[in-house]
Amino acid sequence: MKLESKNIAILATNGFEKSELFDPMNALRNEGANVDVVSTERDEIKSLDADGWGPALKVDKHILDVNEQDYNALVLPGGVMNPDTLRTDTSVLAFVKSFFESGKPVAAICHAPWLLISADVVENRKVTSFKSIKDDLVNAGANWLDQEVVVDHGLVTSRNPNDLPAFINKLIEEIREGKHEKQVVDA
Repeated sequence: MKLESKNIAILATNGFEKSELFDPMNALRNEGANVDVVSTERDEIKSLDADGWGPALKVDKHILDVNEQDYNALVLPGGVMNPDTLRTDTSVLAFVKSFFESGKPVAAICHAPWLLISADVVENRKVTSFKSIKDDLVNAGANWLDQEVVVDHGLVTSRNPNDLPAFINKLIEEIREGKHEKQVVDA
């Protein structure tokens, strides 16, 4: 089953990890999904890769011009700068949290779970991330696992770009499944 009728938001800003945005975006588009790059910037955002600044990407929608009801799922790429910048924006945090409140799939890789901490949605959840933010997640009440991909009620998390194949497969699987009965876990 392809994803032709699905609308996916990828939330990012300058400093996103190149492969962690481009690889899921291309895979979702290959499955027929409509993918919007949503940002706090209006025109374009720049990636980072091993050599420094990488290719820029056109922004489709500004964070103030979107809402969760327009999308079936949310993807949060990592990099250090990208989620660290986004987590200080209240409109970004409200957008992220709204996907959990509605039970829609959310996928976060590498340092992107910082956004989940700031949106207050990781308590009692199984997650993984880049190892340097493990303590942040544990201190926020998450159950951190060192696995290439962890899925918990529609929340898909992975550690780093090496995990992208498993991350993308689980993301697509969760989007196909749709809403989850209990995305927000009671404390």
